[in-house]
Amino acid sequence: MATANLAPGFLGGMSWARCRALHAALRLAAGPLGIGPARRGFSARPVPQEPGMEYQDAVRTLNTLQTNASFLEQIKQERGNPQVQLEAMKDYLVRSGLQIEDLDRLKIIHVTGTKGKGSTCAFTERILRGYGLKTGFYSSPHLVQVRERIRINGEPISPELFTKYFWRLYHRLEETKDDTCVSMPPYFRFLTIMAFHVFLQEKVDLAVVEVGIGGAYDCTNIVRKPVVCGISSLGIDHTSILGDTIEKIAWQKAGIFKPGVPAFTVSQPDSPLEVLKDQARQLLCPLYLCPSLEAFEEEAQPLQLGLAGDHQRSNAALALQLARCWLQRQGHKGIGELRATRLTSQQSLPLAPVFHPTWIMKQGLWHTEWLGRTQVLRRGALTWYLDGAHTTSSIQAGIKWFRRAVLNQEKSINGPEVRVLLFNATGERDTAALLKLLQSCQFDYAVFCPNLTEMSPVGNADQQNFTVTLDHMLTRCLENQKQWNQLAEEKAGQDPWLAQAPEPSTGPLHGPLLLVPPAPRPLNTNSLVFSCISHALQWISQGRDPHFRPSSSPRGLHSHPVASSGAVLLKEASSIQVLVTGSLHLVGGVLKLLDPTLSQ
Repeated sequence: MATANLAPGFLGGMSWARCRALHAALRLAAGPLGIGPARRGFSARPVPQEPGMEYQDAVRTLNTLQTNASFLEQIKQERGNPQVQLEAMKDYLVRSGLQIEDLDRLKIIHVTGTKGKGSTCAFTERILRGYGLKTGFYSSPHLVQVRERIRINGEPISPELFTKYFWRLYHRLEETKDDTCVSMPPYFRFLTIMAFHVFLQEKVDLAVVEVGIGGAYDCTNIVRKPVVCGISSLGIDHTSILGDTIEKIAWQKAGIFKPGVPAFTVSQPDSPLEVLKDQARQLLCPLYLCPSLEAFEEEAQPLQLGLAGDHQRSNAALALQLARCWLQRQGHKGIGELRATRLTSQQSLPLAPVFHPTWIMKQGLWHTEWLGRTQVLRRGALTWYLDGAHTTSSIQAGIKWFRRAVLNQEKSINGPEVRVLLFNATGERDTAALLKLLQSCQFDYAVFCPNLTEMSPVGNADQQNFTVTLDHMLTRCLENQKQWNQLAEEKAGQDPWLAQAPEPSTGPLHGPLLLVPPAPRPLNTNSLVFSCISHALQWISQGRDPHFRPSSSPRGLHSHPVASSGAVLLKEASSIQVLVTGSLHLVGGVLKLLDPTLSQ
């Protein structure tokens, strides 16, 4: 794309005036899902009409606890002492009817990290469930329905249970408000308190609790006495909150350490590992380094994991240590005999024990499921590769998994193979760096869309997001497309065999697409932007996915040359490989449409 020929004020081939007009049209189409005028503080809350209101009513009321986008930005600029926020969380807990000491009864496994903390929790929970224990599991974000965040025995709590506990907590907080406090905690804090209530009332034997962001000042860190703590791989993410260096981020993660509570971590770069060690020493927390998964494997019997990708092996190794330590501290037998080993730590940190995993542990690793992470859906000619990676290191791991999976798939000689990238990224992430990595996969088409499942808000309460405006989401997609095309142009300049990208132009103002037209199918040059996930999937699948049944087909889906020529190619292709990545929220929206059972 020859951006030098664009007049100032243009983005991705569309003038700001036309872009704003499209935003307005989409906001009208979106109805209540669009973000209205900015308000200070929390959104207005509807008064519950009766205790028996349906699940969707509870979710809509929960969504009002999301902070408005403008107010969220103000909070970032005026953020005070985070310790004050942690004290506020304790106050909300007490107002809800619980004391900090009550949480000790949950026998918590507390896990943080930048990459893999959710997968580590999933492995750990599945192993311990195999011992006949009743497990609680609190995680974030959700993919399709918010009740996924609170699980008992691996299953999201039922809509009825969610509704019951939601209104019980909501009414309790309303009854205990006074002039000195805000009546309701924000969204994530509310769900965290609700999870504690659910786990205590449902009498779980243990709770696996995944940190939301960071650790030291995360609202889950009101837990005083976990049984064991874990830190998965560290990297750069959420820099405006956690700090702009990996050392600052490591300090935040180490904030979950507690005196006398064993903690485990995986191999880390030297500088953040030193931070973890220093914090553990100051807090009198015994910290151990997990041996690699290979140390637990027999030569003839490698451990099989339910989650694909080499990067899951370190998560599984951490999960084995967390599960065994929990069992040991609770006095359980049959936790795996120690193995004689000559392993020594290369990072001046004591090694965690190497042991023979029990049959239950092996089965737990094998049967672990964690949707949206290195997940594959095969639908005839279409294969969907779903991975919510959103940092440079996790994208690198996802690319390695995707390329290996594509190579291992049986090839067809009956027609062309087409590779499609479906991408979105949120927050402050460096999307240019992520997209540059993804160029190596040689996609035929790159498709961008916001994390909106449908333009209609009906039935989408679980996936409403008030922390970012619709304008911002669409503009971000245009910027992502522009960056992709610039990267493709640079690559084409380095490779004389690739055709030069044509001049930019735009599709119809009121159609579902904002497009950059194609060269005659060179790799890495064709890109499209759709107004929602459903429209993107309709174009990609071309009616060839038997499980995807869109509620409506928009006008102008194939009106642009890129879309029309690509549609012909997609219909004729013997194999279509689609990588969905960059955001767990995007992956969740795709799963909602491709697997309707997840919404039932």
